[in-house]
Amino acid sequence: MSDPTRIRDVRMRGFQERVDVACVLKMLDDRLQPLPHESIALHEAAGRVLAEDIISEIDIPPFNRAAMDGYALKGEETFGAGTYNPLEFAIVGEAYPGRACDVEVAPGQAVRIMTGAPMPKGADAVVPAELAEERQGKVAVVEAVPPGKHVGHIGEDIACGDVVLPAYRVLRPQDVAILAAIGAAPVRVIRRPVVNILVTGDELLPCGSKPTNHHIVDSNSVMLEALVRRDGGIPEKAPIIPDRVEAIREAIALTAGDVVLISGGSSVGKEDHAPRIIAKMGELAVHGVAMRPASPAGLGFLDRRPVFLLPGNPVSCLSAYDLFAGRAIRILGGRDRNLPYVAVTLPLARKIVSAVGRLDYVRVRISQGQVEPLATSGASILSSTTKADGFVLVPRDSEGKAEGDEVRVFLYDQPYAWSFKASGSPSENAML
Repeated sequence: MSDPTRIRDVRMRGFQERVDVACVLKMLDDRLQPLPHESIALHEAAGRVLAEDIISEIDIPPFNRAAMDGYALKGEETFGAGTYNPLEFAIVGEAYPGRACDVEVAPGQAVRIMTGAPMPKGADAVVPAELAEERQGKVAVVEAVPPGKHVGHIGEDIACGDVVLPAYRVLRPQDVAILAAIGAAPVRVIRRPVVNILVTGDELLPCGSKPTNHHIVDSNSVMLEALVRRDGGIPEKAPIIPDRVEAIREAIALTAGDVVLISGGSSVGKEDHAPRIIAKMGELAVHGVAMRPASPAGLGFLDRRPVFLLPGNPVSCLSAYDLFAGRAIRILGGRDRNLPYVAVTLPLARKIVSAVGRLDYVRVRISQGQVEPLATSGASILSSTTKADGFVLVPRDSEGKAEGDEVRVFLYDQPYAWSFKASGSPSENAML
């Protein structure tokens, strides 16, 4: 717990110093690790993060099987077959998927076989049905098939002992299918972090209300819920908390999640109580970050649980979440800790002005293959994020970027979205 006698009250005084973004990120990386695993059923596993390497205990396929509908026979006996020289084989049985085939193929013989059926003993190739013609208990083959042709061999797909999927992989639908195929059920995955969302402010109305008089509608909570889900967390939102010390302290004390997000009350105003409350209840590691927007952001810990102080201004809330809170949730959930956005490198159409000593989160639009910073830069202008195609991070050691400079744009949408918007139709590689 922080020493209350050493907590500096920045309300109505401002920040004397701000912590570098890189230092906050390093603190998160050093102090957080993935949560314990849990076992779940396969039908719940898509989108979850594997807790361990999956090693196959069986071969797939576990037996030699037909890869085509046709006729199983000895491949070398078909050499020389052609349209004008069909070779005939006596049909001595049939093979179907899921059934044992007791027939043994001798020279000059064939077994009618269906895709997926086990290969009969003595046969090593399958002649596709379209290359053969049945008549009077015999099959005429008009094209040679070498041994092994159209046969799925034992372990051809997966061999016993293979690492099928690595730990910390986010499971896709096809991954779940392969787990089912090798009988790996249930599956152990990283537990999803539970994230408590606390929103403070006497001026706020619940989401779904209409703004009235001097009150505005809480938009941060619904945005944070969506961001938490995107990053693999389980959001739990509390009712809006008034700007009262006891109310905020009580709400924080009731949290039981793995991460706590507090929106509002993090700056230097008279009623910005959250930082001092966190300092008294646990540890206030950071308050004030060298970035724009979101400089009043903070980071604390309650019994090793990270607590993020997110500014009430919507754009500041979004940028502070993206850089800090989202990273923590992704680490705890075993996901890639880096920003979860597709990035592209494009030239600037107009310069970006910044200042040495801070990181800037700049909303931009892409037009005709160039990047344009949005004229609106206020931290309370939420519409700027809906008008933007993405954002550029200007590092702390830069005074900005000149017109024509190449910049890395983190896209709010997938690349084809802005490609379609810029050109009027998808580019040839937009969907690749």
